[in-house]
Parts: sequence; C-alpha cells; structure tokens
Amino acid sequence: MKILVLGAGKMGSFFIDLLSFEHETAVYDIDPKRMRFVYNTQRFTTLDEIKNFQPELVINAVSLNYTIEVFNQVTPYLPSDCILSDIASVKTNLKEYYDQCGFRYVSTHPMFGPTFANLGALSNENAIIINEGDYMGRVLFRDIYSRLGLHICEYTFAEHDEIVAYSLSIPFVSTFVFAAVMKHQDAPGTTFKRHMAIAKGVLSEDRTLLREILFNPRTSGQVSKIRQELKELIGIIDQKDEPALNDYIDRIRQNIK
Repeated sequence: MKILVLGAGKMGSFFIDLLSFEHETAVYDIDPKRMRFVYNTQRFTTLDEIKNFQPELVINAVSLNYTIEVFNQVTPYLPSDCILSDIASVKTNLKEYYDQCGFRYVSTHPMFGPTFANLGALSNENAIIINEGDYMGRVLFRDIYSRLGLHICEYTFAEHDEIVAYSLSIPFVSTFVFAAVMKHQDAPGTTFKRHMAIAKGVLSEDRTLLREILFNPRTSGQVSKIRQELKELIGIIDQKDEPALNDYIDRIRQNIK
C-alpha cells in the first residue's frame, strides 16, 4: 500500500518506522531538517511530489492546530479514492470536516503519546478507533494497532471526546494545579519528584493540545468534580476530622483498585 505521512514529528516518524518495511511510504514536511533522521521512505517538501506519489492512505500527524489546514492543502493533490486519516488527540471539528471533504476517512487516537510512552514497548497502552468512516480504513488501523499489542476500543466521535474529557482533562488540570503551587525543593521526596516529572511532561505538550483539551465542552464538568472533592477534603482538614478522613481514604481507594 502507498502511504503518505503528513508531518515528521515524533508520532509521524513513529508511523513511518512502523509501516515503511511492509508498505511504500513517503513523508511530507515543509521543514527538510525534520526529515533528516527518516529512513526507508521517500521525503517530500512540495505538493507536486505528493501528486506524483498517488497515495492510497494519508496519515495526518501534524500538530493539532494544523490538522484540518494541512488536509485542505494536500487534498487537491490526492487521488479521489485515497483514504484520509488522523491520529488527533482531540477530534473537535474533524467529523464535520470529513463529512464534507468528499474522501473516505478513518480517525483513530493512539493513546500513547511520545511524552511518557515507551514507543518500543506498547503492550500496556491503548488505542481508540472511531467507528464512523471507512470500513477498510478501520480494518487497516485495527491490524496496525493489534500488531503493537495495543488494547483497542471503538467509539463514535462524540463518545471519544467524552472519554478524552475525562482521561486527559482531570490529570492535566491536576498537574496544572500542582505546578501552580509548586516551590523549589532542595531535598524533594520520591512522590514529589514523580509528580514533578509528570508536570514537566504535560507542560511540554503543544499549547494547542492543552487548549483543546481544556476547552473541550465536556471538560468543565469534569473539572467541577475536582472542585467538589477539594471542598470536601479542605473541610476535613480544617476540622481535623479523623473518622471523616478515614472514610474519605477508604472511598477513594476503591476508585483505584
């Protein structure tokens, strides 16, 4: 299969490495320097090269804020039977785009971004395949993710955004709060250091991703739950209510079993 990857960043390079030995692959990036470590694949910097390549599948791996813009740039140079795909963490406006673009499509979310995951050992990681769109495209990505040993779930666009609002917004907001009140520690404990490592990883993410996660319409409801729990916990602390604290700890321990 002829596969074009848009963007030679961490995830784009990951998919190139993954696919280039079984498929004819190419990568398109306007910055040639980003492709200097890409191997076993063709490197494109112009749209005419894409037209001549005639890809059967396009994997859009550019930064979130450019996903639709780059699709609009390349689609005039694609054959009409090409399948479009994205791996975006947030699917805002993508369903609407796909519905009017005139191309077959498949949308997935490999939930093992390069910030924390070991891309060489992904058997404990997850992937979401949107169950709307092209059937054969979904079969292809199910095969790709199955080979990596990923746990695969299928959701609609709406269900995906609800899950992301929970699974990303709560840890991201909690990390923001930790970073906001953090002070330098000359002798940090193990727990503090682990939280610090998470904070540095989250805050190294693209600002557009952070914004889209926080501005997801469902995020506010999730963040409100944090506020409610903090209010209860502050009350227990202020009153030094040991029985209430024991009950609280017992309850939250059940959540992480």
